[in-house]
Amino acid sequence: MDDLETIKKRGTEAALSATTMVQLDAVRVEYLGKNGIVTSQMKQLGKLPPDERRTKGIELNDLKNSLTATIDVQNAVLDDAALDERLKTERIDVTLPPRPEGEGRLHPISQTLDEIVAIFGEMGFRVAEGPDIEDDFHNFTALNIPPEHPARQMHDTFYIEGRDGSDPSGPGGKVLRTHTSPVQIRAMKSSQPPLRVIAPGRTYRCDSDMTHSPMFHQVEGLVVDEHTHMGHLKGCLIEFCRAFFGVADLPVRFRPSYFPFTEPSAEVDIGCSRAGGELKLGAGGDWLEILGCGMVHPKVLQLSGVDPARYQGFAFGMGIERIAMLKYGIPDLRTFYEVDLRWLRHYGFSAFDVPSMTGGLSR
Repeated sequence: MDDLETIKKRGTEAALSATTMVQLDAVRVEYLGKNGIVTSQMKQLGKLPPDERRTKGIELNDLKNSLTATIDVQNAVLDDAALDERLKTERIDVTLPPRPEGEGRLHPISQTLDEIVAIFGEMGFRVAEGPDIEDDFHNFTALNIPPEHPARQMHDTFYIEGRDGSDPSGPGGKVLRTHTSPVQIRAMKSSQPPLRVIAPGRTYRCDSDMTHSPMFHQVEGLVVDEHTHMGHLKGCLIEFCRAFFGVADLPVRFRPSYFPFTEPSAEVDIGCSRAGGELKLGAGGDWLEILGCGMVHPKVLQLSGVDPARYQGFAFGMGIERIAMLKYGIPDLRTFYEVDLRWLRHYGFSAFDVPSMTGGLSR
C-alpha cells in the first residue's frame, strides 16, 4: 500500500490549489471517487492480516474524512468567490421606473400627510418632530393638564414602567405620547418666537373600534408671535379646510369648547349634507366636526419658556385618518392597518403623484 501521509499531502494541496468547481470536482473523483486513490487503498484492506487491517482501516478513514473536509472548505471558498463575482456584474438600477404590472401604491395616510404639509408649507409652516415615547412633563404637565385630569388615567394612556419598577403614571413616568402636542412644547423650548410649525406623527391611546385605533396619526399646528389673534387662527383653518377638501365655498364654523392647553378653545365643523344617506361635503344644512383649536394658554407659554406678557399664539390639532376617511370615502378606520394589498390598490396613490398647491393635491 502507498504511504498514506504522502497521499494526504498531495490530495490536500490539489484541493486547495483548485480555482474552479470543475478542478475541485476532478480532485474529489481522483482521490475519493469509485476508482479513486483512497478508495483503491480501501479495497486492498482484505489482503492484510487482521491486526494490520484494523490499524490501516482507521488510518484510511481518517484520511478520507480529512480530504472530504478540505474539499468542502475549498468548495465554500469557491462558492463565495463566485457569488462575489456575480454581485459585481449583476446590478439593478433602483432609480429606473417600475414596471407597469408591478407598480406600488402610496398609502392614503402618507398621501394625506403630504397634502397637509403642502398646504401649510405654502402658509410658511415648517415640519417639527419629536419622540414617540414621551415624559410626563412634555405630554401632560407643560400642556396645563393637572394630575387629576381624566386624560392621564390608564384607560386613555399607555404608561411605560421604569427599569426601577417605579410608578409609570408618576411625575417622572414615561408614556406613549397621546398627542403630538409635546412636539409644540419642544419647539418652543428649543427656538425663540416667532414660531410657525406643524407636528405630524403617530400617537397612542387605549381605544379600538371602527372609528378608533390604539395607534393613529395626528397633525398639530402652532403659531407664536407678538401679534397673533383668533382671527388669524380662523383664517388659517378656513383656508386649510377649503384647500384640503377641494371645495372653494366650504362652510366652516367654530364652536366654543374646552381644552386645558388653549383659552379660548373651539371645535371646528365643516358643512355637509346627509341627504339620501350619503355624506357630501359642502353646503347642505348639516355639520361635521373635524378638529380642535384655540389660543395657546398663557401657562403653557410660560412652562415652555415663552414670555406670555409679550407673546401669544394659536394651536390646532386633527386626526389624519379621520380627514382621510372623509376625503377619500374610506368607511372603516381599521382597514388602514390590515395590510390588504387589494385595499391599497383601490385607495392607494401613485408614488409619482406628489401633492402641491400649484400642481394639485391628489389626482
